[in-house]
Amino acid sequence: MQTILFICTGNTCRSPMAEGIARQHLVDRGSDVFVASAGVAAFDGGSPSFETIAALESLGIQYEGCSTPLTGEMIRKASHVLCMTASHAAAARAMVADDPEAAARIEPLDPDGDLPDPIGQGQHVYDALAARLMELIPDRLDTLLKEDDA
Repeated sequence: MQTILFICTGNTCRSPMAEGIARQHLVDRGSDVFVASAGVAAFDGGSPSFETIAALESLGIQYEGCSTPLTGEMIRKASHVLCMTASHAAAARAMVADDPEAAARIEPLDPDGDLPDPIGQGQHVYDALAARLMELIPDRLDTLLKEDDA
């Protein structure tokens, strides 16, 4: 089964938001791709931020999950590892430095640049991030999954 893994820092804001949006998109598309998220500096079991949940709910997306620390094994099992920033990608690549094939599956979610952390900046910043992810994720996933099918 194909797996899409979203990576951010603490796995409480950006990556769970991306996970929820991607999961909804894939369900709407009829796809059985597994979607998950993790953080390069996450502690195990933390709740997503209130603002993340509110941003997702405003889009009609329910999210249940808790923070998970990123591991090399998660990266190795994923078909695609999509990172919020270049530093997240570098940290993920360092975890699988001995596995060039896994490292090659790590890439930025937004090819145009980093997606900044909204933490502590108010609901409007989370909502703006959710809107950006709603623009970005469907096309990005459709492209990646088409490439996999080819």
